[in-house]
This record gives sequence, C-alpha cells and structure tokens, in this order.
Amino acid sequence: MIDDSADLTIGTESGSEDPAPFLRFSSPRRDVVRGEAASNAVLGEDLQLTTEELTAMEALGWSSPTAEGPSASENFWVELASDDSDRMSELAVATLRDVYGVQHPVFLAPTELAEVLQPGPVPIEAGSRTVAVTTDPAYQACLPRDQAHLDELVSVELARMYGHPPIRDAVGDVAIRVGSTMLFLRTSADGQEVAVFAAVVHDISGRSRATEVLNDLNVEARWVKFQLIRDRVFVTLSMLAKPFVPAHLHQAVRILSDVADGIDDELAAKLNGRTTFSDRDDSA
Repeated sequence: MIDDSADLTIGTESGSEDPAPFLRFSSPRRDVVRGEAASNAVLGEDLQLTTEELTAMEALGWSSPTAEGPSASENFWVELASDDSDRMSELAVATLRDVYGVQHPVFLAPTELAEVLQPGPVPIEAGSRTVAVTTDPAYQACLPRDQAHLDELVSVELARMYGHPPIRDAVGDVAIRVGSTMLFLRTSADGQEVAVFAAVVHDISGRSRATEVLNDLNVEARWVKFQLIRDRVFVTLSMLAKPFVPAHLHQAVRILSDVADGIDDELAAKLNGRTTFSDRDDSA
C-alpha cells in the first residue's frame, strides 16, 4: 500500500561514489502507483546504461524519459493501477536483476528495505548438533553423524508425514507409491545427500527421440532433472542433508511427487512407453 504522502526508493550498491541505479515508487493520484528507474541522465559516468540495456528497459515496459507533459521525468517511468502491484513488482525485479545487474538483495543499498531482506546470521554454538533457526521443529537443522543416522532421521520424518513407518526395498531405499508412479529415497554413503527419484516411463521406443524430449524438459525444469537410463526415464532431485532439515525433505518429496505423477502419462504416450502403474492398478 502506498499513498500520496510517501514513496519508496530501492537503491543499489555501486562500489564507487558515482550515483548508482535505483527504483522509486510513489502515488501521484488515488489508486495509481508510479515507478521510476534511473536513466543515464542521473547515473554516474561509469554506470551508464548501454544501448542494449536502454532497449531492454523499453522492452520490459518502461516509458522513456520525457521533458514535457504531466509525466515528465528524467528517468524511465511507468504508471499502473494499484491493483497491478504484482506487475509492478515483476517489472522492478526484472530491472534490478537483468538491467542493473543486482543478483541478490545483499547488493541493495543499506536502506530499511535492504535490512528487511538481509536477516542477520544465526549464531551456532560450537559442537552443537542442532541449529535452532526457528521455533518450528520442521525447520530445526540436525547434523547427521553418518549414513545410518541420516537414514534414521529420514525414517522418523517420513513416519510423521504418512502416519506409519516407511517401506524399504531390498537395497534399503524408501519406496512411496504416488498415483501411477513410485518414488524412492536413497541416502548417500557419506551421509550428506538424500536422492529422491522415480522411474516415470518404462519400455520406451526410440532413444534419440527420448533424448530430444528430455533435453527440452531439462531446459525448463526447476529443481528436478530428467535422465534416460536404458529404456526407462527417471526424474531425480538431490537434497543436501548436512545439515538435515525436515522441511526440506517435505519439499523434496512433494516436488518429486507432483512432477512424477503429473507428467508420467503424457510422457509415456509421447515416448511410446508405459507408466509404472496403470489406471487399472489405481482403480484396484
């Protein structure tokens, strides 16, 4: 929320005394938010925007600086309805990241906003096995001693998630049925990783076609990776486990479940393969 009595400026660190890039937001009239972004007219000599960056600003949706009219400004500007605050936020993030080169909030100028976005470090007592970053037990980190200890931590948390002890196969992997697929969880020998994976398609025909399809999926995928192993397609996710954080395990299982069960039918049809379980298996 912003009104005509206040404005918000997001500055950046430049590493020099020259004026650095910034964004400024105000409300020139009711239900309207105005955003301004630093142009070459106000930026220092070493921080001038290139031709490509100026073009990028316009492509993002900024209006070029103008010296005349009610919207006159020496900066790039845009005015949106208050209800379009999500669009204004997207524009701000894209400008800071893709044009001004701010890759993380730590590079914002030390203003009130930057302090909010940069929480202080959490003290860790020497020799402590548990790092209490919050009172929520789901976010309390524990350092596994070895693989056996990590297996125990995973089993305890999965039992909390599902209400019963997890099922392990002959090699010690945890197996979880999710719709038409089966998820597996495997801890690493050094106790530093939990691998979550699922075979989403079996008995594919045409490895070349499958490789092209999976390459396209991997370009778009976030967190997960698709792999072709012989005649099966796997989707995998690697979770760092030192420290082990229960909430991270919840997220890893949920993400892999959503991806694997959400894409296996479509992928099986595209690659002329089959899913782990059929609709008939599900109905039974």
